[in-house]
Formats: sequence, C-alpha cells, structure tokens
Amino acid sequence: MYGYIKGEFVSARGENIIVENHGIGYKIYMPLMLQGRIGHIGDQVCVYTYHYVREDVISLFGFPSPEDQDMFELLLTVSGIGPKTAITVVDLLQPAELAMAVLGGDVKKLCTVKGLGKKSAERIVLELKDKLKGFDQGALEASGEVIMPSSESGRSELADCVSALLVLGYPASEANRVANLAYEEGLDAEQMIRKALRLLAK
Repeated sequence: MYGYIKGEFVSARGENIIVENHGIGYKIYMPLMLQGRIGHIGDQVCVYTYHYVREDVISLFGFPSPEDQDMFELLLTVSGIGPKTAITVVDLLQPAELAMAVLGGDVKKLCTVKGLGKKSAERIVLELKDKLKGFDQGALEASGEVIMPSSESGRSELADCVSALLVLGYPASEANRVANLAYEEGLDAEQMIRKALRLLAK
C-alpha cells in the first residue's frame, strides 16, 4: 500500500519512529540500527515501508533503503519467517552478507541474528538457494553475455556475484548485466556484490 513515506522525522521511542507527512504522523516499526541510518530527529527523511496486515495486526515496517526493503520482502517468502524476524535480519545483515551466507550455507552467521534459531536459518539457506536451480552459468558464458576474467579466482568471484544477485531476487539478465558492470580485478565477491547493489540503486 505504501512504498515509502517522506516527511519530518518527529520522534523515536524504542523500536518505533514517527514520520510526519502533511499533518499525519505515521508510526513505523524500525529497529535501532536501521534508525541510525535514516537521519536525526527534525530531519526531512524518506522511509521505505512495508504495510503488514493480518486480522488482528496492522503495522508499518520501515527501512532506510529500497535494498533493505527488498531483502525484507524476500525473507518473508521463506516459510516460517514473519515480519519481526525478517526485519531483525535486515537490521543486522547487509544484503551482500545475507547473499554470501546463503551461497556458503553459513547457518552459523545467520544464527547471530537474535531470535533466529538453527532450523529457521537452515530454511532460509535452503529456500533462497532454490532460486539458483535451473540457472546455467555455462550457457550464459557461451552466449557472450558475461565477461570472462582471465584468472580462475576472478571467474569464481564474478560467478558468486551473479549467484548472489539471483538469491536476492534479481532476474538473471539484470544480475548478469550489473555483475559485469561491478566486476573489477582484485575485488572479492562480497565487495563486488556491494558495488552491484549500489549500481542497482541508481
């Protein structure tokens, strides 16, 4: 319902903030670390939002960037992951960190998120990794749509970047286009993913 809300950052109380727009104060749930990224009280801010509705609950969840918002919505597609857990993951992990944890099956990394147990972390890895099924990197390379770094490590990092963007929900064509733009000799996969996400945000 609401993609984002622009207005004055009026107040913060615990994990809720108030943003006023045209005389209406919107109460938005946003954990403390995310609050620190939107600005200071009195600033004009833009908060990306997710409108959560159930029979007994209507809530707005807020994010400092569209990438955080996308990551939240992606996590909601995982069975058993609700909005409070999803936004806690977003609060602690950057999209690049989540993607690398999924690719590497790093359940331990995900379990550092407060309230996220081992079974839920394993489910996140399994269900998000499913997005890679049927993706043929070899066919893509043969088509000439992807650059071919000269070093084996470079090829591996680029492939990881493409895979990570797929895990984060980007279409294959877009993932490859942006990974090619982000590729730079000497960058590791996580640095490349961060660069790719900045390019996607432009």
